[in-house]
Amino acid sequence: MSPADFLTRWQASGGAERANYVPFLHELTALLGVPPPDAVTDDPATDAYVLEKPVTFNDGAGKKSTGRIDLYKRGCFVLETKQGTSSPDEQQAADRAEAAALGHGPTANAKRRKGHALRGTAKWEQMMTQAYNQALGYVRALPPTEPRPPFVVVVDVGFCFDLYANFSGVPDAYVPFPDPRAARIRLDQLTAEPTRTLLGRLWTDPAALDPSRAAARVTRALAQRLAVLSAQLETAGHGSDVVAQFLMRCLFTMFAEDVALIPKGSFTRLLTDYVDDPDARQHLPDALQNLWQRMDTGGFSGELKARIRRFNGRLFHQATALPLNEPQIRLLLESARADWTTVEPAIFGTLLERALDPAERHRLGAHYTPRRYVERLVLPAVLTPLRAEWAAAQAASAQRAEEGDAKGAQQELVKFLRRLTSVRVLDPACGSGNFLYVTLEHLKRLEGEVLTALERMKVSGLLDLGGATTVSPRQLLGLELNPRAAAIADVVLRIGYLQWHLRTHGPTDLAEPLLDSFQNVQNRDALLDESPKIFESSSKLLDEGPKIFESSSNMLDDDPKISESSSKLLDEGPRFS
Repeated sequence: MSPADFLTRWQASGGAERANYVPFLHELTALLGVPPPDAVTDDPATDAYVLEKPVTFNDGAGKKSTGRIDLYKRGCFVLETKQGTSSPDEQQAADRAEAAALGHGPTANAKRRKGHALRGTAKWEQMMTQAYNQALGYVRALPPTEPRPPFVVVVDVGFCFDLYANFSGVPDAYVPFPDPRAARIRLDQLTAEPTRTLLGRLWTDPAALDPSRAAARVTRALAQRLAVLSAQLETAGHGSDVVAQFLMRCLFTMFAEDVALIPKGSFTRLLTDYVDDPDARQHLPDALQNLWQRMDTGGFSGELKARIRRFNGRLFHQATALPLNEPQIRLLLESARADWTTVEPAIFGTLLERALDPAERHRLGAHYTPRRYVERLVLPAVLTPLRAEWAAAQAASAQRAEEGDAKGAQQELVKFLRRLTSVRVLDPACGSGNFLYVTLEHLKRLEGEVLTALERMKVSGLLDLGGATTVSPRQLLGLELNPRAAAIADVVLRIGYLQWHLRTHGPTDLAEPLLDSFQNVQNRDALLDESPKIFESSSKLLDEGPKIFESSSNMLDDDPKISESSSKLLDEGPRFS
């Protein structure tokens, strides 16, 4: 069946979801070029890809019940189906059918149910949200032997697919994929081959859809290149801090040209103009300095032959540039030709810090905290409570809508949006900002869900980047003793914020200056109170120190296993550090 024939056949479907979802999914797998579901066996443990996969719910009080996943593929997805209707007349017939089934009304025109809700209405959105929560319940009910699937898919048969992904491994941390605005795939989008390829990967290789994988490879390669250039510039006699500031301005400019904050490809062309001409190379520092001064203030740039928006921020204040030889310019050129829209800020800070620190440079390829480990702290600590508030706001909004109070339903969501944009998060030892960035990205994702829900209620115009009505780096606070790490954290947050916003909303809503001087990442000690009370407490602790050591000694003497474990831990200390 061709995509057009599939579309014609299923857009005309109606009736009960249970009557249609099985043939719909079988024909969908054929269209995507993936195998159809397997037959169910007598052993549920072997049923890795089946329709109607049974799971057991336990209410915690000994009462058990059975649910069935519409379509399950181990290690790939849990898929839940519903069916809405596109016709108000059909919906009225469906409502009459439901009333008749409950004994509340006549049976005229009620022979057949047409769908769960009228598509595009608040009731239909509520149906899709309930289906998502139902699918999450199935994920929680999977046996411990089953891996948590990276995707949850909600299907309105014959109309759309809603995609949710969780690559972190944190329970219930599913978010719209790839973002709230693009997470709903309409059936007519299946006529495009890239859409069919994307859906096909849910069946064959869902891990390949994790954007952080490709981003990690690009980011590591860039950091290696910058490490070489940093070492060369320091060998030429430039201070490491001067080199670090110079390279951070270069890399931000590379990012700016890739996301069209300055003309596309303009910085790359500027470097190309100077690399092959020995006489011109000596003037490159002047050209870079002039460009950065214009990025600081805004206005026409002779170097790029274009008007430049005002960036401001501390990054380009009194910016200076370093002289470069031909190989060094080529290293910058190779970095500029990379796709900076895919750089992963969640690891970029650590790698950049090591690239710019002579003492750490040898550890550039060593272990850093992977994104999924960062998410295992950030999601339960920050996002889980906020998502509980979001679920409550959605429920309150749905209740208002049921009561016919459309304005009240909107206000429930707006109230939560204000709450979200007022949250403050502090990392008192923020390093190069990786934990803060991951927090920012997930806050932006949640904000996107709220804005999408409001837009579906015909509410718009709430995204004002000039004020405080959007999640931004001003909400992320950091303290860091290392001045280089603190400066990198500031850049990481700015790049991450602009990356997310431009990918989701485009450049139109970005007010100047593009880089506000939030100064929310500070190079200082996290010890805020050096009052005598603290020293008094410390002194008291030291006075009673022998008791503590005596207690510890007794514990170790009494339990050889603990002593042995402690000794082993100390022996393996370098691995932990």
